[in-house]
Amino acid sequence: MVALSKVALVSTVALLGWAYQATRPPAPAILGAPGGLPITSPRVRLKDGRHLAYMEAGVHKENARYKVIFVHGFASTKETGFPVSQVLVEELRIYMVFLDRAGYGDSDANPRRCLKSDATDVEELADALRLGDKFYVVGCSMGGYVAWSCLNYIPHRLAGVALVVPAVNYWWPLPDDVRRIAYGKLDARDQRTFWIAHHAPWLFHAWLTQKWLPVSPIIRGERGAFTAMDWEILTELRRKQRESGQVDPAKTTQQGTYESLCRDATTLFGTWEFDPTEVKNPFPDGEGVVSIWQGYKDRIVQVEIQRYVARKLPWVRYHEHPEAGHLLPDMDGVGDEIVRELLLGGAPPGSQLQSEPRQDQDG
Repeated sequence: MVALSKVALVSTVALLGWAYQATRPPAPAILGAPGGLPITSPRVRLKDGRHLAYMEAGVHKENARYKVIFVHGFASTKETGFPVSQVLVEELRIYMVFLDRAGYGDSDANPRRCLKSDATDVEELADALRLGDKFYVVGCSMGGYVAWSCLNYIPHRLAGVALVVPAVNYWWPLPDDVRRIAYGKLDARDQRTFWIAHHAPWLFHAWLTQKWLPVSPIIRGERGAFTAMDWEILTELRRKQRESGQVDPAKTTQQGTYESLCRDATTLFGTWEFDPTEVKNPFPDGEGVVSIWQGYKDRIVQVEIQRYVARKLPWVRYHEHPEAGHLLPDMDGVGDEIVRELLLGGAPPGSQLQSEPRQDQDG
């Protein structure tokens, strides 16, 4: 009995020691330090001393008619870009800026990162690059929560906003039936992971990095998190990225998973400082467009929540593709549709996207 008690005591102490170490956030890798990670992107200095990395594309800023900031998604960087054709860029004279969000790529980590700080990062980048009083924002997937933050915190700076397959929070103030249906469609491993991100964010890094229990297929980017069409598009995108050498997957989390992936999940699934369904229309006189673009078959972002939010905000243009999944913007021509409507205010003739959801499956 004494021997068993000693074993139990040692095991308990070891478990507590592991838990203590596992829940302590690791320090981020320091960019630009001697012998450390090199900085390979242009950056702007923010008011709090951090640096934000960016990449320019499209026409020269001085010749541009429209200036658009693109916000990347989860486990991504500015190099991922957005599918806008050169024909459209030149036709409309679009200047494009892609940024690394805090903790991703060459942008410094933000220990105080929150919904508001992500919005002010966008605003400070625009000011540093002298984009003018107003600019356009496109937030894709996880970058969608940054777009919501911009609508809430800096609406006076916006000329238009497109939320493309924007990530949703299952703990927003939602009707019980909407939450139940949407959350119930998730894989049990996704449910468990998102629950931890919301209820125990201090444990999330340990959960994401442990090897004993299965973690979210969505966060892992596993095959089952995508539709067959999504996977085909994603496979082709990855092939092109490998051949071009322009996208380095290692840069996504080079400062550590805690400052990139973990902060993303805990910010998105945490308790929000505002309710997106109560965001005010920044364009009451119709001088700009706010749109949501969603794939009906998306397995990563549930359509029921997207529809509910769109109904609560009648001034938002809601587009839903009946066959698309999460790779909706990468379908042929859809990226151009999104940008064209954002800048010009009207969807082009022959658009594949529906402005109303499918009635036969509408929850």
